[in-house]
Amino acid sequence: MVSAAWLPPEALRAIGSRRAVVRGEGPPVETVVREIAAAGGHVTFNETPTAPADFYLDSGYGSPEGFTLQRSDGVTYVRAGDGNGLLYGFFEVVRRGEAAFGADFGPEEHRPVMRRRMLDHWDNVAVHPVMGQVERGYSGGSIFWDNGKLRDDLDRVSAYARLLAATGINAVAINNVNVHAAEARLLTDRLDDVATIADRFRPYGIRTHLSVSFASPVTLGGLPTADPVDPAVVSWWERAVAAVYDRIPDFGGFVVKADSEGQPGPFAYGRDHADGANLLADALAPHGGVVHWRAFVYNHRQDWRDRSTDRARAAFDHFAPLDGRFRDNAVVQVKYGPIDFQPREPVSPVILAMPNTRLAVEFQVTQEYTGQQKHACYLAPQWSELLNWNGVADIAATGDGVVAVSNVGDDPQWTGHPLAQANLYAFGRLAWNPALDPAAILDEWADLTFGPGLREPLHDILDDSWRTYESYTAPLGVGFMVQPGHHYGPSVDGYEYTPWGTYHFADRDGVGVDRTVATGTGFTAQYPQPWCDVYESVATCPDELLLFFHHVPYTHVLHSGATVVQHIYDSHFAGAEAAERMRTRWHDVTLPDAALHAKVSDLLDEQVRSAREWRDQINTYFYRKSGVPDAHGRRIY
Repeated sequence: MVSAAWLPPEALRAIGSRRAVVRGEGPPVETVVREIAAAGGHVTFNETPTAPADFYLDSGYGSPEGFTLQRSDGVTYVRAGDGNGLLYGFFEVVRRGEAAFGADFGPEEHRPVMRRRMLDHWDNVAVHPVMGQVERGYSGGSIFWDNGKLRDDLDRVSAYARLLAATGINAVAINNVNVHAAEARLLTDRLDDVATIADRFRPYGIRTHLSVSFASPVTLGGLPTADPVDPAVVSWWERAVAAVYDRIPDFGGFVVKADSEGQPGPFAYGRDHADGANLLADALAPHGGVVHWRAFVYNHRQDWRDRSTDRARAAFDHFAPLDGRFRDNAVVQVKYGPIDFQPREPVSPVILAMPNTRLAVEFQVTQEYTGQQKHACYLAPQWSELLNWNGVADIAATGDGVVAVSNVGDDPQWTGHPLAQANLYAFGRLAWNPALDPAAILDEWADLTFGPGLREPLHDILDDSWRTYESYTAPLGVGFMVQPGHHYGPSVDGYEYTPWGTYHFADRDGVGVDRTVATGTGFTAQYPQPWCDVYESVATCPDELLLFFHHVPYTHVLHSGATVVQHIYDSHFAGAEAAERMRTRWHDVTLPDAALHAKVSDLLDEQVRSAREWRDQINTYFYRKSGVPDAHGRRIY
C-alpha cells in the first residue's frame, strides 16, 4: 500500500461536509470537481445551484496561477485567475481545514513568487549498470519506468501529481540529465511514452519537460555533426521540437547537461554554452517552450597536485562572461552552491553575476550529501537561508524560478524515509513563497500527514536536523569527506587525491582550501562587494564557511572562541549526541500505524550508528593530523 503522504482522506474531511459551486474550464478545474466529490462534498459544476452553497470556487479572476481566498457571510470563496489557480486555491482550503469555514476573513491575495516551480527526476528508462534505475535516488525504482519501458500502471504518477499540486509544483522533467541511449529516444520514437505521462500530469496543472542529449542530431538523426550553427542541425532540432508539440501541445521544454562529466556539448565544435542553449531555445520559442541549460560545468579530470585548479570557480568562469547572450527562453540553471549540493556552501557567485540572463536556482531534495534518506535531515531551513541571502529569491523570481532534484521513487513511503516527505512538501511551498517560515511549513506537513498531535515531537526531531547532520559530518564548510562513488558515510580523504577535485588540503599544520585572491585560487573575487572582502579576510569570513575559503592552522581561533580543531571535536561529539536525542524522542511517539513507527525507528537507529562513525573517523583523523588533544579528554581513537 502506498502512503497517502500529506493528502490522506482525513485531510479533506472539512471539504466533505460542504455544498460547493465550481465554475471554470480545463483539466485542473475538473480535478477540483473530482476532489470535492471524492471527499464527499456535493458539487454543482458550471450550473446554477438549486440550493444555497457555502463554498464557491470560480476561475477567470486575476493573474494566472493566483487566487483570492475569502470567508464572508458564512460563505468561503476561491476566485482564481485560471484553472491552476483554482486548484491551488482548493488545496489552500484543504490546508486550513475547518478554519477555512469558520469566522469571516480576507480577502487574501495568493500568488506564486516563482513562475516555474520544477522538479527534475534523475530517472533512467533502462537500469544503468552503475547508477541503477534512479541516479542518486534513495527511494527505490522509478515511478515512470520499469525495466526499459513505461510502467503499465501509471496511477501512482497521478497520485504523485496530486501531491505536487497541493504544494504548488507546476513542472516536472521525467528523465535523467545524464541522457543515456534509451532516454535519448524519448525525444523521437518513444515520444508516445512522454505524452502518456503528460496526460497524467496535465489534470494537476503540471507541464512535462524532457532531458535531452545535445548530440541528438548525430545519435538520433544520423547527421555527421551537432554543431549548433550548422543549418542542418538547426533544421533537425526545429523538426524534432515541432513533432513534440504536435503530440504534446502543452509540453514545457528541455533540460540539458552539456560539456559536463562526459556529456556532449558545444565545446566539441568550438562553440560556447550560449551557442548551444540558443540553438534549442530558438527551436522551442515558436511553441512557448523553454530550455533549462545547467551551469554545472567543470573539469572532472583535475590533477590533485595542482592547487591553482578550483572546481568552485568553474561555473562562473564558463557562464558569467556570457551574460546577456542567452535568448529570453533560455534559462541557465545554477546549483545553489559552487561545488555540489553540500550541507554547507556559500551561494554560487553565478547567481549574482548574470543580471541579463534568466536564471533558475537548483536544489537537491534527494539527500545525496545529506544522509541519503537514511538520516532525518529537514532541509527547508537550509533552502530558506540560501533563498533569503542577498536577494537570491528575487533573482530567481525575476528569472525563471527554482528547480530541485526529486526524492521520490516506488518505495511505499514515496521517499524511503517517511520523514523525508517533509522535504518534498517544503520545497514546493518555498518555491511558491520563499518567505514562508520553515517551522510553519513543518506544521502544515505534520498536520496534513499525521494530524496536529505530532507537531511537537516532529519539531524536536526535525527543526535542527540539518545543522545536526552538518555538525557530525564535514566541518566549517569544507565539504565532501564522503565515501567515493555512492557518497554515503565518512571517508576523509576519499576524494582528496582524485580527478574530481580536492576539498580540504589537511596537513600537519592546518586545514581548508585557500580561495583568496591574495594567496589562493582567487575564487573570492567572483563575488561582488561586500562579499568578496568578507570572504577574503579570515577576520570577517563566517565561521561556518571558514574552511571553504581559507587554509588555517588547527589552533586558529573562530569567532565562537573555539579553536578550529576543538570545534571539530566538539561539533562531532555534539552531533552524535543530538542524533541519539532524535531517536529517543521518536520512541516517545505513538502512531496508529505500528509498521510506520518501526520503519522510522530503524532509520533513526542507522542515523545514530552513522553519526557515531562520522564522529570517530573525523575526530581521529584530525587528532592524528594535528597532534592536538581534545580539551575535554573525551575518547578519540
